[in-house]
Amino acid sequence: MKPMDRYENELQKNREKRMDSILIAAKQLFAEKGIENTTMQDIATEANLGVATVFRMFSKKEKIAVAIATQGLEEVLAVFQQAASMEAACLEKIEALLDHFIDELQNEKAEHIRILEDFDMYSTRIEEPLEDIQRFKNVYRNVSETFSSIIEEGKRDGSIRSSIDIDASLITLINTFAVFAKKLAIQKSIFFIQLDLDPEKQLLLLRQIILDYLTGE
Repeated sequence: MKPMDRYENELQKNREKRMDSILIAAKQLFAEKGIENTTMQDIATEANLGVATVFRMFSKKEKIAVAIATQGLEEVLAVFQQAASMEAACLEKIEALLDHFIDELQNEKAEHIRILEDFDMYSTRIEEPLEDIQRFKNVYRNVSETFSSIIEEGKRDGSIRSSIDIDASLITLINTFAVFAKKLAIQKSIFFIQLDLDPEKQLLLLRQIILDYLTGE
C-alpha cells in the first residue's frame, strides 16, 4: 500500500472511530435525558471529544438524532426479518414479534424503543425538514414490506381466520401493540409513576387478545 493510501485509510478509521464515539454517547444521553434536553456540549463531554470535533462530524444535533433513530429502526427491521425467515406459519411469526416486544420490556433492553418514541415527538417540533431523513424512511419502508410479506403468508397458510380483513387487522394490531409497548417502556423508566398493573402483564393480556382475535377463539 502506498504511503498516501495508508495515510488516507488511517484518517478514515479515525473519523469513523470519532463518529462511533459520538453516536454511542448521544444514544446514552438521549435515553437518559431525551433528545430535546441534550446539547451538543453534553454529547462532546460524554464522548470525551471537543465540541468543535462533534460539529465537524455532525453539523447539528438533528443529524445525530436522525442517525440514532435510524439505527434503532434498523434493530426493529432485523427483528421483523428474523420473524419473516422463520420456518413457521404466519401466526407463529406474529407470536414471535409480540414476544419480542414483551422480552425487551422484561429484560429492560428498551433503550432504542424509548429513543424512537422520543424521536417521533421531537421531529414534530422541528420546523424545518430533517436532513438525512430519507435513510430513516427507507428503513421504515423495509419494515412495512417485511411485515406485508408475513401478512401474505397468513392469507396462504390459513393460520389466521379468513373472516377478517387480514391486511388491515394485522397492521392495526401490531402497530397498536408496538405503540403500547413503547409507552409502557417509557413509563417503566420513570421511577415515580405507579402503574395499576405490571407492564408485562398488560402486554401479555393484549398479546392474548390479539391472538384470540386472529384465530377466532
